[in-house]
Amino acid sequence: MIASTPTVEQLSQVMIHATAPAFILGALASFISLIIGRMNGIIERSRMIGAIPDTDTHRRHLKADLPRLRRRSHLLHWAIHFAVGSAIVTTLLICLAFATAFFGWRHEVGGALLFVVALVLFGTSLVYLAREVSIGLTEFDHIG
Repeated sequence: MIASTPTVEQLSQVMIHATAPAFILGALASFISLIIGRMNGIIERSRMIGAIPDTDTHRRHLKADLPRLRRRSHLLHWAIHFAVGSAIVTTLLICLAFATAFFGWRHEVGGALLFVVALVLFGTSLVYLAREVSIGLTEFDHIG
């Protein structure tokens, strides 16, 4: 139940504590946008390569790149999932901070746990992006 209506000072303190998760949320939005941009490039390249007729002897060899493009898109798919998961957990963290302040509950353990989960998901997403980048550039990317 509500202990008492939170004061302006209490809400101000919660807003200060929510600043770091809010910055992470902004970074995640930019990061997800970057990953989606990379995914769109891979999809467009896959479509272009898939449209090459078998009779085109000059570009037919590019079709050998399709499995690599599929692997890259799979890695980016998981990077997006982990980044979105991190954004959801970060949003829950911010909501928790305000809800616990409103009800006068302690939130340190829950907030710390959610923060760690959000950062682990973000880190995992970065690992998947790094794996995709590591296989991203080959000689196929420079032949049109």
